[in-house]
Amino acid sequence: MKRRDFLRLAASTPLFTAAPSVLAEAGGKASDWRTYELTYEVDLSTLKGPGRLWLPLPQQAGDYQRALSVSWQGEADALLHWDETYRAPIFGAAWGERDANRRVTVTARVATRDRHMAAPARLLRDMEAAALYLKPTEHVPVDGIVGDTARKIVQKIRTPEAKARAIYEWVVDNTFREPKTRGCGMGDIKFMLESGNLGGKCADINSLFVGLARAAGIPAREFYGVRVAESAQFKSLGKGGDISKAHHCRAEFFSARHGWVAVDPADVRKAVLEEKLALTDPKIVDLRKRLFGYWEMNWVGFNYARDFALPAGTGEALPYLMYPYAEFGDSRLDGRDPADFRFRLNSRRVA
Repeated sequence: MKRRDFLRLAASTPLFTAAPSVLAEAGGKASDWRTYELTYEVDLSTLKGPGRLWLPLPQQAGDYQRALSVSWQGEADALLHWDETYRAPIFGAAWGERDANRRVTVTARVATRDRHMAAPARLLRDMEAAALYLKPTEHVPVDGIVGDTARKIVQKIRTPEAKARAIYEWVVDNTFREPKTRGCGMGDIKFMLESGNLGGKCADINSLFVGLARAAGIPAREFYGVRVAESAQFKSLGKGGDISKAHHCRAEFFSARHGWVAVDPADVRKAVLEEKLALTDPKIVDLRKRLFGYWEMNWVGFNYARDFALPAGTGEALPYLMYPYAEFGDSRLDGRDPADFRFRLNSRRVA
């Protein structure tokens, strides 16, 4: 592994701290930005034998999210890692056979501001960097039933923006939120389409948008993260304080005219279910229009990583890293149940 991809950390020290000018460089008014402190508290002391822990960290994103600092405390062999493909920032901790204190606290500060679709640029943007997000992954294939479905949706539509809009509308119309789905779902879109069961949660519904967009020739990706504050839109679309169960996956597609464009069909379906409103209700109609090209940034994004192997892990690919994840011998803990994992994630807004 390249040296730049692993940083060994001393205990009780900052991982990194951004320069004070980072928000000014991002542009916009200072009042547009909100700063949040996210704190992981993890206790794996009941687990036996050597083991490892991985925690997703906030990353820099566009002109709407800035990772300001990360620090940690605990007794562990700790690493800060950036995945080579997706550049996902990951905190890693390891314990030996005889290590008794298996508790760590990791605190990240991140600033966000609401994200709107960028105005059309005069010059077409280079799509080379976006080409990675045309490729299929294990859970997001682009051939077979996924490709067939995408072709039926876009048919003779010509522009990428219009194709993406058609796919977004189709996903909103044909999916539904299934509250019994564990965590945020797995995002196995081939199974969803083959079974005809298009119910699920955010990682299912938004991954379906991503896969169909890629199959239609549009770069698209999931952005895995967590809600960090109450919503100005709907109560069901926000969460502050204890956010251990507030993880949420969003999606975006690439436009040569607008750059990366935010979408969130899953939150439309979440509002329909949890606010007990019909898809035709004016409030939902308005939300549906808004969530094509807009994200309310009471949410923090961790990474775009999909179907990838963790550093120093068993080698088995994870579908995504949105929750804490640990390996102790044959035990695998994926964080979808905070009580079983014994972790807590807390958010508070800071000045």
